[in-house]
Amino acid sequence: MAGMDVSLKEMMTIDGAVGAAVVDYGSGMALGTLGGSKDLDLQVAAAGNTEVVKAKLRTMDSLGLKESIEDILITLSGQYHIIRPITGRSGKGLFLYLALDRGRANLAMARHQLRGIEEKLEV
Repeated sequence: MAGMDVSLKEMMTIDGAVGAAVVDYGSGMALGTLGGSKDLDLQVAAAGNTEVVKAKLRTMDSLGLKESIEDILITLSGQYHIIRPITGRSGKGLFLYLALDRGRANLAMARHQLRGIEEKLEV
């Protein structure tokens, strides 16, 4: 099992990573962040992406879908943003957020690596 700091560091080793966060989607607060830039405020991204997760969960509930979210992918012209809800008991109500430089990232590998990080994370 890995702690939050170790997991954030692992997230930042993914090719193309520009910012990483562990977010509580109940409050919208980032519990931990690493990276970011003047153009990527991870605290603002945490709060905004909380609304994305909540909206998707509400929609799934309205549709009667009994599935869980693996990840939510947002593609921008220059970046990929991956939101991955944590499925373990200790991580209920949390998600991993990873922003990638689209020109340097391999999306399939990033999703694979993020899944492995999520499985090892102990919050």
